[in-house]
Amino acid sequence: MKIILSGGGTGGHIYPALALIKRIKQLDPTTEILYVGTEKGLESKIIRNAAIPFKSIEVQGFKRSFSISNFKTIYLFITSIQKSKKIIKDFHPDVVIGTGGYVCAPVIYAASKLKIPTIIHEQNSVAGVTNKFLARYVTKIAVCFEEARNEFSNYSEKVDYTGNPRAQEAVDAKPSAILEDYYLVANQPTVLIFGGSRGARILNEAFLEAVPLLKNKDYQVLFATGEIHYESIKKHIEPYLENSSSISVVPYIENMPEVFANVELVVSRSGATTLAELTALGLPSILVPSPYVTNDHQTRNAESLTKRSAAKMIAENRLSGESLIEAIDELMLNKELRKNMANAAKKLGLPKAADHLIQMIKEITDKKK
Repeated sequence: MKIILSGGGTGGHIYPALALIKRIKQLDPTTEILYVGTEKGLESKIIRNAAIPFKSIEVQGFKRSFSISNFKTIYLFITSIQKSKKIIKDFHPDVVIGTGGYVCAPVIYAASKLKIPTIIHEQNSVAGVTNKFLARYVTKIAVCFEEARNEFSNYSEKVDYTGNPRAQEAVDAKPSAILEDYYLVANQPTVLIFGGSRGARILNEAFLEAVPLLKNKDYQVLFATGEIHYESIKKHIEPYLENSSSISVVPYIENMPEVFANVELVVSRSGATTLAELTALGLPSILVPSPYVTNDHQTRNAESLTKRSAAKMIAENRLSGESLIEAIDELMLNKELRKNMANAAKKLGLPKAADHLIQMIKEITDKKK
């Protein structure tokens, strides 16, 4: 089997592809993988660091308002289709998969014109512009939220609810003493707060307001600030932490799935990858959606959980130190409420998401044969 994957721009498009590649290689180490991305995107570094063969094309996204750069975008799209066709013809893939971001548009489009089976994977409850464009050309559409089916209503026969491959990685994580690596006590009730790899200003500000009260709670707190915010936040809170061993502040958490498996509650944004991991593990959460993402899709992601009692949500404009502590206390001081939320979250989880996608690949490649 030979597979081309393409996706980029954000980790939310790249890490599901990596998780799928990892599972494919576990099941069949002889599978040949080629990743197509841009040199400027995160995928260039992440994919190469994972030692996965990488080819690049030059392409950029459209500006939503009128801009002269959109003429360049059109030119690059046309030329990148031609380059994608050459890459595809040289590699001879059995299937081509796009996981989102504008980079996969010319790759998937080129593959469809070459009559090669294609799949797009939509991680969010609101479909991205690229996947909406590609929907008419592809063989199958994989979605991670039932709500996303409505985004492809004209192509409902192509849509399959597979989930996010990152869920399968997360569910393999086991209870451990990992919290000791962050200077906390293993096997103690713990809340994890983070705002993504770069942090979230509003969560950082709320945490700073909450610290004086959090230090006296019966639960531990692990807080990831984001690399660029770490030094300033550490300086602000050091006086509060001198006599406290129940709060740990770090810039970044490398092994997030394992940490997830060892905490009782998560406070975070509501990106698709995070929610896939939380539901796979059945982990209670307080979600603070970013209102700055395309089509406010993080709010829609969060609502898909909250309407099923699988999470709590605090709108960013209502987040403060006081509202943060109130929401955390409500769950951390009520084990039964946490248990009910965990059960509801687990019902939404698709822990075999990568296997579902692999089955989809098998079905469409078998038909081609």
